[in-house]
Amino acid sequence: MAVLITDTCISCDACLDECPVGAIVDNDDNPSGEDIYYVYKDKCVECVGHNDAPACADACPTEGCIVWDEVGSSKIEKEDRGEVGEAVID
Repeated sequence: MAVLITDTCISCDACLDECPVGAIVDNDDNPSGEDIYYVYKDKCVECVGHNDAPACADACPTEGCIVWDEVGSSKIEKEDRGEVGEAVID
């Protein structure tokens, strides 16, 4: 599962610069038309290989705004990376 931004989003921009893969867009570019920020599920890597937890959630000042099941559960993680906590050696 990719990270999801809920409707408690206050559009503060804190998450936008933190995403290492540019998966988050502001409410102007939200394809659903909602007035909140949006995470493209096909781009989100849950920060695996970049941070210990999704950086957007760490940067967000609004409790419960950014949610996910667990780090490492996304399709990208399952297909392209090792287990959570496992070192990736190139």
